[in-house]
Amino acid sequence: MDFEDTPEEAAFRAEARAFLEANAERRKPGAVEGYRRGQDAPGAMDRAKAFQRKKAEAGFVGIHWPKEWGGRGGTQIQNVIYNQEEAQFDVLSGIFGIGIQLAMPTICVCGTPEQRERFVKPTMRADIVWCQLFSEPSGGSDLASLRTRAERDGDEWVINGQKIWNSGAHYSDFGILVARSDPNVPKHAGLTYFILDMKTPGVEVRPIRQLSGSAHFNEVFFTNVRIPDAMRIGPVGGGWRVALTTLMNERHGMRDSPGPDFAELFRLANQLELEDGLAIDNAGVQEKLAEFYTRSQGLKYTKYRGMTALSRGGTPGPESSIIKVVAANKLQDILSYGLDLIGMAGPAMGEDMPVAGIFEEALLYSPALRIAGGTDEIMRNIIAERVLGLPQDVRVDKDVPFREIPTGSRG
Repeated sequence: MDFEDTPEEAAFRAEARAFLEANAERRKPGAVEGYRRGQDAPGAMDRAKAFQRKKAEAGFVGIHWPKEWGGRGGTQIQNVIYNQEEAQFDVLSGIFGIGIQLAMPTICVCGTPEQRERFVKPTMRADIVWCQLFSEPSGGSDLASLRTRAERDGDEWVINGQKIWNSGAHYSDFGILVARSDPNVPKHAGLTYFILDMKTPGVEVRPIRQLSGSAHFNEVFFTNVRIPDAMRIGPVGGGWRVALTTLMNERHGMRDSPGPDFAELFRLANQLELEDGLAIDNAGVQEKLAEFYTRSQGLKYTKYRGMTALSRGGTPGPESSIIKVVAANKLQDILSYGLDLIGMAGPAMGEDMPVAGIFEEALLYSPALRIAGGTDEIMRNIIAERVLGLPQDVRVDKDVPFREIPTGSRG
């Protein structure tokens, strides 16, 4: 395992840091990404788009994409290095993550030259913002069980159905959509993948209000929505294979949990007065801090394994699934313990709370991290099969035409 940058990586890190110092503000000490204001703040989208254009012009969008895609032709480890540096600055690049990390690689690998020409460069510059229209209310984590219908009508497809948990759909220009085009074949074989203009008649977006008061994700309904066949990606009935390209990029592109982490808990313990003095001087608190420090370090070095593989030109193994399961659960454990320390004031939020109220706000958001990008259960299945070599789950519907799969309960 390598812990230091190579000379080439160090030079790239310096280049990235210089760009960020010149074009963005460093995050304030102790600030944690994501919760307060964020993309809901007045003017946030305009500021995010302005920074994204500068980032694209400087060659820091699509760093590891080949030049024929419009990328830099760099390496995956350069992409990781840039993201490490950017995480220290107050920018909202995550707003464009679905377009950059998911939609564009899918279009470039599986789409047509015309689709690549139309969408890639405007997406890199944030002239086009994307959402992902995969999950459905009845599907859970089983994408292949989706029921949104796509019926061919000449040179168009007519879409009817519903999607849910669609981050950013309320401000997106386009979406990547998977729908069922043939219910008479097994579920994985009857899907087709589309690009959808979100302003198309018949598309209705309903924001889902979260406990924190924000509404970052949505329900999306389709009523006789027409999509030109030219906006189809991949062959008819080949949507599952195209979707795998998207999902592989999603797993690879999942960023670290936004925190709070051990550092914030340690700072809280140094500020908080308990009945017998500062929390940091309490033996029980010290024991919990040691536990969280150990878990954080284990997670850090597991990440380094993946980074080492990238630096050597390889591909990370199942580390991303392990990291996601551990990080999301660790975050919730740290938040719960932090609020236990704060005591009765724990449910309150605001700048005047201990460590500016970040524990309270983060707790309302943290459950989503155990679902987004693959649930804990899906990640554990991946680890079981690919790390431990255990057999796959039994799939009784594997070769059954989708139309014949029972739904609902039977009286």
